[in-house]
Amino acid sequence: MRTDEDQAAEFARLTDPFRRELLAYGYRMLGSVHDAEDVVQEVYLRAWRSYDRFEGRASIRTWLYRIATNACLNALEHSSRRVMPSGLAPPSEDPGRSGVRAPEVAWLRPLADRLLGAAPDDPASVVATRAGLRLALIAALQYLPGRQRAVVILRDVLAWPAADVAAMLGMTATGVNSTLLRARARLSRLVPADDEIAEPAEPARRALLDRYVRAFEAVDVPTLTRLLTEDASWEMPPVISWFHGRTSIGRLLHSRLSASGPGGNRLVPVDANGQPSFAMYLRDEDGLLHAHSIQVLTLGPDGITHVFSFIEEALFDDFALPRVHS
Repeated sequence: MRTDEDQAAEFARLTDPFRRELLAYGYRMLGSVHDAEDVVQEVYLRAWRSYDRFEGRASIRTWLYRIATNACLNALEHSSRRVMPSGLAPPSEDPGRSGVRAPEVAWLRPLADRLLGAAPDDPASVVATRAGLRLALIAALQYLPGRQRAVVILRDVLAWPAADVAAMLGMTATGVNSTLLRARARLSRLVPADDEIAEPAEPARRALLDRYVRAFEAVDVPTLTRLLTEDASWEMPPVISWFHGRTSIGRLLHSRLSASGPGGNRLVPVDANGQPSFAMYLRDEDGLLHAHSIQVLTLGPDGITHVFSFIEEALFDDFALPRVHS
């Protein structure tokens, strides 16, 4: 006779391999890793409570995704859409506005790659945990209705068959394909084409990032701006203003960095959303370098096209970084 301990051990053995890809799925759906963690916790609680009724007609993975999808859709009904500053207002030309914050807004959050663990050996698991996490896509997904969001993630990111998605969402395969077409049309207006976000090859990529770090830490604004493309964007949630274009961003950087001077900040490489990223520390009046922001960069063939600078000390915990840099 099987004991409760045996059943719990079996449940853990069968379901634990999917925990991290479910976290990635929840993040794509909700735009916040902490909201996604809450959903994953709920998924495993629901799954355990109903495990004795699981008949195996679908795979464990499909079963967990069905629970996760329902949990995400329910969460979306009771929460505000996660946004970036560029989704709320036109770009600003006034660096003086760069200190105005809106903490009450439900801002999009970056995802620390470390939370997904080491890249798995199984190619399907690599796709499930690592694909479709670029910030531009995550931001665009938040504009889709919940079911469209689920369909486009399951079909285009995770490559699920239309029939499986239909069964999960209580739709027909035709309905899934129609929903997918509408979602793709909306995303095509919001997300850059693949050739526009193609990163330079190594070692050019590494050289670009090294030059960025040196210029930033030296407060060399002219060099920093030359590393940006002409139509680059710079966003700093929870700051409500954002800046577009090399000239405008140059004024912003001069305004924000000139007071600290060379040696007044430090950039520490981190991994976020599968993109080159840095944790920025800023020297305070006590002479110590304090946690300031997480920068996530988008690189294009001609330079840096977008900098997302998330000004929030608490994010450093996600990256296992200290609040004060020694």
